[in-house]
Order: sequence, then C-alpha cells, then structure tokens
Amino acid sequence: MATKLGILAGGGPLPARIVQSCLAAGREVFVIAFENEADPKTCEGVPHMWVPLGKVGTTIKRLKAEHCTDVVFAGPVRRPSFSKLKPDMRAIKLLGKIRKAAGQGDDAILSILVEELEGENFRVVGADDLLADVAAPAGNLSDRAPGEGDRKDIELGVRVARALGALDVGQAVVVQQGVVLGVEAIEGTDALLQRCAGVKREGQGGVLVKLKKPHQERRADLPTIGADTVRRAAEAGLNGIAVEEGQSLILDRAESVAEANRLGLFVAGIKA
Repeated sequence: MATKLGILAGGGPLPARIVQSCLAAGREVFVIAFENEADPKTCEGVPHMWVPLGKVGTTIKRLKAEHCTDVVFAGPVRRPSFSKLKPDMRAIKLLGKIRKAAGQGDDAILSILVEELEGENFRVVGADDLLADVAAPAGNLSDRAPGEGDRKDIELGVRVARALGALDVGQAVVVQQGVVLGVEAIEGTDALLQRCAGVKREGQGGVLVKLKKPHQERRADLPTIGADTVRRAAEAGLNGIAVEEGQSLILDRAESVAEANRLGLFVAGIKA
C-alpha cells in the first residue's frame, strides 16, 4: 500500500492534478497550501493546512504529525522579499544558507529545502513519479509539425534557454524568425507569452521553447505546460511549443494536444 503523501502546493493546476490522481488510486494525502500561492480549489475535500511562506518548522512538524513519509513540491511559488518574509525559528536557522543561495537563483534555494526535508527522513519525489504519462515524450505530438523555419527557431531557443538555465534565470524563451522576442525571468511563462504578443514581428512563425535548467533539482520545479499554455501561445500568434522530452511535464496531455490541434499549433518533445 502506498504511503501517505505530503503535497507542498504552490500555484497553477499541478497540485490539484496530484491530489486527484492520489485520491483515484486510494492514496492518502495531506496538502500544505502556501498562502497567496495555492489555488483554494486544490484543498477542497482533502485534509490541508494553509501556511505562510517562511514557516519551515511549522510545515515539517505538521507533515510529521500527519504521518507523511513522501513529499512532493507542486506548482510555482513566487519568491518573496526577505523584508516581507516572516520566518519561524527553523527558517531563521536556514536564512544564512537561503540568503547565499538567493544570489545563485531559485534552484539553489529549492535544493536547500529538499536537503532539509531529506534530513528529516522524508522521501522527496517528483511530480512525474506520481502522475502517469505526464513527462513529455520525444517527437511531435500534434497534427501540425514544426516546419523548417520553426526548427531553426527551436535550435536558437535551445541555445538561449540553456544559457538562461546555466545562470538559473528561467526556463523558457520565445523565438521568431531567428529573433529572440523574450526570455522568462521571475514573471513566469504566461506573462512572457503575453509580453511577446506585443513585440511579435510581421509574418508567420514564433515558438515557445521550455527546458530544464542544467543543474535544476528535477523533483522540485520541472518545466510545465498545459492546455492554458497552448491557448496563450495561440493568442500570442505563435506556431507552436517545444519542450524537453523526459525533462518537462505536459499536464492533461490529451487535452493539451487536442487544444493544439484545434488552434493549429504544434507541440513537440525535443532532445536538448
């Protein structure tokens, strides 16, 4: 029988997908919902606790009290300013490490949190360990396939995304006709697509490329797309989306591909 799972819930649809999958399989869950981040619908009908960011000790204590043995990070969390953070004593002890890691990027911070949980004998798992068929496969998934111009834009996007990832800046880039329209930073992919819609060049083309950062803690923050991403890419006038196969997540793959087919976009898993 599967052990009880603690879900550290940030924003987006991923936490709810994990909750639904576990309940369908008869697995017990307990949700730590981060205030001002998690969607309240994630917690509906399941045991949960709302926790402010910075309450590391509170989170660990409650996970232990709920007898959770496995823990998963699910959904993005906006990095708060240290001046607004209200840490508990456990977090205060980590502040030195976290401040140092903050200068290295979000991945360094997540790695510290993973180590802290593992030090308390939790097993940290990835979302792709819990959801079937969520990891992006290789090859074209949609009716439309990338054209020659798209493939060139994807190649440039991969190089740029790799450089961004090495600096722990972001996971995504938008390229059109050999020109980088925008790169992802703290604003996230949805805001990136919205911004790029206003600077798109005349004519066809435009791809969103998302890759895992080279040194990324894959259990905490893999690149993720879904049907909403496809719709926003279409609204931005792009031709399609390319994600790294095996290192990216496609939520509700059938729905996402169907939406791409309806809107005339391609969705492809690429080697990077």
